[in-house]
Amino acid sequence: MFGIQFIKVQPTTYLLQYKKGKIKREGSGLAFFYYAPTTSLVAVPVASTDVPFIFNEVTADFQDVSIQGQATYRITDAKKIAQLLNFTLDASGNGYASDDPGKLSQRLINVINVLTRKELQTLPLREALRGSDAIVQDVAKGLRESKEIVALGMEVIGLSILAIRPTPETGRALEAEAREKLLREADEAIYARRNSAVEQERAIKENELNTEIAVENKKRQIREAQMDAERAVQEKQHQLRDAEMLANISLEEKNKQLVALSVENARSQADAKAYGVSAMMKALEGVDSKTLQSLASVGMRPDQLVAIAFQELAERADKIGQLNISPDLLRELMRLRDGE
Repeated sequence: MFGIQFIKVQPTTYLLQYKKGKIKREGSGLAFFYYAPTTSLVAVPVASTDVPFIFNEVTADFQDVSIQGQATYRITDAKKIAQLLNFTLDASGNGYASDDPGKLSQRLINVINVLTRKELQTLPLREALRGSDAIVQDVAKGLRESKEIVALGMEVIGLSILAIRPTPETGRALEAEAREKLLREADEAIYARRNSAVEQERAIKENELNTEIAVENKKRQIREAQMDAERAVQEKQHQLRDAEMLANISLEEKNKQLVALSVENARSQADAKAYGVSAMMKALEGVDSKTLQSLASVGMRPDQLVAIAFQELAERADKIGQLNISPDLLRELMRLRDGE
């Protein structure tokens, strides 16, 4: 009514109210009444905005690739961008009076395209397909240093490259090459596995042979030790036998000396006895036999005397006609013989 309207914006929208060419009111999330015929409203969105992009470029080896990604930006200086682009609301206050706000995202994509082309022109296809992270870092650095972005009062919050793809023909060729490489690697892995199995089997055989050699060496050492022990025992036994023989020889030598000494003593005793007998015989050469017999009977036992008596009777048996011996006499003689 009468041109008076009400407007209310979100906190993510920076609103500027111009009246008679001057800013009357500005800020985020404002709500107020205004007179439409004499008022211009500029609404600048300051929230972050995601901008997807996809474009084709050529690598250093003249291969076509498509780059797909997304950038996130926000407006940091609403007044500055409002002076460069037309963010004026239409008379109804529900839309923009021009298409400049829609061109802002395309300007950012164009800058990203230029920076990405600069990076891809230095990379061959294989490196470009694998170097998305490096490309993102370099392009993000270029966006921060871009004069156009700074002049528009914008800030790029994030940048990501989702995919870098070659043309279908090139992709199939790369897939075939990669497939052949994988097959070669698989063959090499099979060969390496077989070779490893052969090497392990050879190592096992060598270990078994080394074990057998070590066992035989231990057996030989044990036999040598046993032989050395037997040799030492034999040497000890030989030494004992030698010592025993020496002891026996010494004993025999002493026995020999003892026998010689005994023989010498016996000879000396025999000589002494022979000398005594000879001296006695010389002394008794002129003595009568009866006298000698009487001297010999001195100190004899009764049984010896009886025996001498019977001997004399036997010597005169031719002169004795008859000899009677009573049992009592025989009993006495037996008693004498038994020493009673």
